[in-house]
Parts: sequence; C-alpha cells; structure tokens
Amino acid sequence: MHLAEGVLSPAVLGGGAVLALAGTAQGLRRLEYDRLVTVGILSAAFFVASLIHVPVGLASAHLVLNGLVGVLLGWAAFPSILVALLLQALLFQFGGITVLGVNTFTMGFAAVASWYVFRAVCRLCPGMGGVRAGAFMGGALGVALAAVLTALALAFTDEGFWLAAQLLLLAHLPVMLAEGLVTMFTVSFIMRVRPELLGMAPVQPDNGQEDA
Repeated sequence: MHLAEGVLSPAVLGGGAVLALAGTAQGLRRLEYDRLVTVGILSAAFFVASLIHVPVGLASAHLVLNGLVGVLLGWAAFPSILVALLLQALLFQFGGITVLGVNTFTMGFAAVASWYVFRAVCRLCPGMGGVRAGAFMGGALGVALAAVLTALALAFTDEGFWLAAQLLLLAHLPVMLAEGLVTMFTVSFIMRVRPELLGMAPVQPDNGQEDA
C-alpha cells in the first residue's frame, strides 16, 4: 500500500497532505513525554515489517502493523507512522515524498480507528476475552481501512484505477487475518506483563487465577 510518485492527482495529494498534517499535529499534542520510547520502538517495527515481503503465488505480501501501532499508541500513531514512511521513502524509495501525506493519512487514520475500536470492545466486554477480541478487530481493521482509503485515493484520481483498487482490497484479505492474529497475541501478552503501555488497568485471566 505504498502509493508511488506520479500516480495520484494533485487534488488527492494536497488533500492527503493536509489531513496527514492535521493528524500528526493532533498526535503530537496528545503524545506524552514518557511514551516517546514506545513510539520510537513501534515506528521501527512498522518500518521493518513493511520491508519483509513473503511470496504469495505470483505476488508478495508483507505485514503492515498499523493496527497494532494504533491499538498501542492511539493518536500518537500518526507521527510514529510518518517517521517510518519518511525513512522508507528516503532510504529505499518505498512510496515517495509527494505521496507521503496520502500514505501517512491512510495508515495513520486506520491506526487511530483501530484504537477506538479496541477501546470500545474492551469497554463492552471486560476481561481478557474482550482484550483479545478488540485487539484482533483492531489489527484486522488497520489493514482493511488502509486498503479502502488507498483504493479510494486511486479511484478518485482516475476511473481507470478502479480495477486496481478492487484488486488491492482482495489482495489484502489474508493480510487482515494475519494482522488480527499478530495484534491479538501481542496485545494479550502486553496486557499480562505491562498493562500500563495500554493505559489500562490489569485484567485478570479468564479463569480468574493469576498466571504462575
């Protein structure tokens, strides 16, 4: 989902840049100083995950992890993802500078949406079951919504991109499942050992007993 240079129309590029700046400003405003290390680590994880491609048939796929970043960081996902995408564009020519705003918004907005979904599910279903369900939904949603937004950016640029937009959505269906599982296991582990990273109170295991 790294849109390349020269693909999108100026209107879409401009709109994406404005939205990315707004999201990043909001993320920086809400970012707490003692979470800078966590933001940096997750930015690095996002950076690395996008570089590891796994062959799938005639194409390849890679983890995105924007859902996981969103679940753990909330609005701070915007600056975290922006830095990772900027380094990918400068060091490896993934994406580009002119499309940095669009790529940041599609990934960042989807990440923030994942955070809201995770929190909502945890409130509706207290306990580790709710944490696991919310984390899975957040991880899958991060990829799904980013794919939808990327597809819309292509479709609004030119009607000729509509087929490519549809293929983009279909290609990321298995990635959504993988992202959901990775996020679920990661968040479940963090909830047991460092729940403060999620800004949540400790949750008892489903069986009501402490882990040994």
